[in-house]
Amino acid sequence: MTTVADVAGQTIRGAEHRIARLTGLQILACGAYAPPQVVTNADLAPQGYDADWIVQRTGIQARRRAEDHIAASDLAYEAATRCLANASASAADLDLIVLATMTPDSPIPSTACQLQRRLGCSAAAMDVGAACAGFMYALVTGMQFVKTGAARRVLVVGTDVMTRAVNPTDKKTFPLFGDGAGAVLLGVGTEQQGLLAYSLGADGRGADLLSIPAGGSREPLTAEKLAAGRQYMQMEGRAVFKWAVNLLADSIREVVAAAGITMNDLSLVILHQANRRILDAAAENLGIAPDKLVINLDHYGNTSAGSIPLALAEVLSADRLHRGNYILLSGFGAGLAWGTAVLRW
Repeated sequence: MTTVADVAGQTIRGAEHRIARLTGLQILACGAYAPPQVVTNADLAPQGYDADWIVQRTGIQARRRAEDHIAASDLAYEAATRCLANASASAADLDLIVLATMTPDSPIPSTACQLQRRLGCSAAAMDVGAACAGFMYALVTGMQFVKTGAARRVLVVGTDVMTRAVNPTDKKTFPLFGDGAGAVLLGVGTEQQGLLAYSLGADGRGADLLSIPAGGSREPLTAEKLAAGRQYMQMEGRAVFKWAVNLLADSIREVVAAAGITMNDLSLVILHQANRRILDAAAENLGIAPDKLVINLDHYGNTSAGSIPLALAEVLSADRLHRGNYILLSGFGAGLAWGTAVLRW
């Protein structure tokens, strides 16, 4: 695949990965939730942020911010209950909860277990950690449980409180992120439904491009680390931008071809909502019609694992997705990790 970044003399490439198929299952329903507090670019101006710069460089006009007492599991609970209601299902129907997050309530127990407790069910529960690619990893994992018959109903959730992970003094990074969650309920479908082609990938050589250095076993938090802001996200924005644009072009072309369709056959394209310039560049490179590209980062910002299911919930509520449609999903971010799939609805 194409060289996508060169940082400090190290070439980061999108590694070749096997493309697989996972059909015979379906998304039964979707639900989403974002905190009610809206923080506009104008709201950030008194803190020294340039509202015009934010829009021009990212396309983001506003984002949601959770109240101080709200955690990732709280957002997940709201999204999950909406999803179950849309499916006319109950938490008792669940066999498994797979939850993607990079901002867990706490190191232990898993945020999935916190959600399971809130839902009042006895389903198995586990977290998946793949940052902004987390929802795609969780989706494929949940689908595999359904495909093998190990589970009949699986709840897949992406949830993040990103405003707690970024440094408020970082003028280039802080405005990009917001808080939100989305959930889907998986079940058995026809052989024409599911992932016609998908690919999950990672390249740890780019790990330092997007990371939170302190707070783990490698670099435990101390007063000095906190004072230095090592508990916050650090990002090489230009390198990540270049990697994402090229990675999207490569992985989408490969997966669409493997699915046996063309770009014109896609009804909708939902990419991780990181930056409007990344999404526009990828669409232009691939010849994707603007009306097929789903954009909601203008009012949510980058919600990490929450971004794809939030967008999916919006298109469903707008009646833009129907059975038999082909939809392209792609998440990408820290790791460096990515997941791309063609889903037949």
